[in-house]
Amino acid sequence: MNADFEDWGTFGRPLFDDPDTRALKRVGVVDVGSNSVRMVVFDGAARSPAYFFNEKIMCALGDGLAETGYLNPKGRIRALAAIRRFQLLAEGMKLPRLTAVATAAVREAGDGPEFRAEVERETGLNLHVIDGLEEARLSAQGVLLGWPGAYGMMCDIGGASMELAEISNGQVGQCVTSNLGPLKLRGMKGGRKGLRKHIKEVMGELRQKMPHDGQRLFLVGGSWRAIARLDMARRNYPLTVLHEYRMTPKSVMETVKWIDGHDPDELRGLTGTSEARLALVPIASQVLKHLIRTFKPKDIAVSSYGIREGMLYEQMPDRLRQRDPLIEACRFEEKKEARLPGFAKELHAFIRPLFNAARPDRQRLIQAACLLHDVTWRAHPDYRHEACFEYATRANLGGLRHRERVFLGLALLHRYKNSRAETRFEPLFRLLSEKHVNEAEILGKAMRFGAMFSVDSPTRYAELKLYPKKRKLELKLTAKGRDLFGEVAQARFKSLADALAVETLVKEKTA
Repeated sequence: MNADFEDWGTFGRPLFDDPDTRALKRVGVVDVGSNSVRMVVFDGAARSPAYFFNEKIMCALGDGLAETGYLNPKGRIRALAAIRRFQLLAEGMKLPRLTAVATAAVREAGDGPEFRAEVERETGLNLHVIDGLEEARLSAQGVLLGWPGAYGMMCDIGGASMELAEISNGQVGQCVTSNLGPLKLRGMKGGRKGLRKHIKEVMGELRQKMPHDGQRLFLVGGSWRAIARLDMARRNYPLTVLHEYRMTPKSVMETVKWIDGHDPDELRGLTGTSEARLALVPIASQVLKHLIRTFKPKDIAVSSYGIREGMLYEQMPDRLRQRDPLIEACRFEEKKEARLPGFAKELHAFIRPLFNAARPDRQRLIQAACLLHDVTWRAHPDYRHEACFEYATRANLGGLRHRERVFLGLALLHRYKNSRAETRFEPLFRLLSEKHVNEAEILGKAMRFGAMFSVDSPTRYAELKLYPKKRKLELKLTAKGRDLFGEVAQARFKSLADALAVETLVKEKTA
């Protein structure tokens, strides 16, 4: 069995054991924003970031900045306390270094340099203050971490600023920055009318600098994610994973109107959003409404990856950046958790004849399913099907749309369970068409059958061939293969054929 995966088509061999990639084993980042201060420790060796540690404190450093020109005094105290804690945690984790950046509030405040000096004096941490264009570039790189081939426009909203960046061909293009952060806009003179006028004017200026519209819009930032959660609640959407959540311009407009007509406490109860975050949502929703009216995106995708992930992307070697984050993460998981690391490649080779006509986007899901088919084996046998479905739909995997998550989860569910009826996941199945539900079932049952030959490579003992026009599934077995083709294997073979709606034919395979 080849555990190195030397040839998996366009993806090549995994890189997570290479020395330059292992340097990403623990990457610590502190982001001192206008609204929150957060520390994230990534395990970035597998291309798709795993969050070893993630903690956020809502400090509102930028609250009142527009009126006073200084950092919020209470926010300064809270932010410094948070940074002290984070530095001690980093020392306890023996991180090689901790990278810290500060954005709009610290760079614009009159006492920003004083705060930086205080942070360095008390923690030894050098707080890098980045300008708006660099903030836009790093946030856009965060989007590229999740979508290597992304194209369109990224919009990152913080407490005191909003940035736009063009993304195409895996590169960050033109970047612009503005003062359209909710903390900056709060308390603006002229009430709601004055707020709308100011937002419209600034959007017009941004449109002159960024003449790109009708593209995909990637939303980055806590206020956008809070609005997306409310959109999910309004729509009664069944999968509450924010990353890769898609909205239409029409849906966003309806949600903005819906937010405007509801009490903040009621909205907070629906989503569990913090009071500090929800206080900014009404203003942020007005910014989003004007953003959509100005740039007219064709669709909208929420990215949980932003400036912090962009800083991780900055440290990745180029050959790792080019990898598919889904496949690399699944390979890493298989090596770490599967009973027989490397068997996924053999299983994939065995079932591949059933999916020769599948498109490339489906082929990568088939590959990912094979890699993950055994990673939840430690779960109780009665619940393995649930454990692997939840892993696929909830895990932090990049490059995976919601319907692809459900497809992958459903295939893995059928790897361990013949029927999907009466499971608690049924509401999620409605994200898939009936055809795609059937395709996921076929994939799962193919893996379920192939696993019966896990003593070695299944292709040494058996060979599958599908004749779609003849509606026939052929299985060729060697002499040893016939011994492995026991009662359970026969039942699984029949179940696979039933899912394909074909007849079966079992033949002898010559060596």
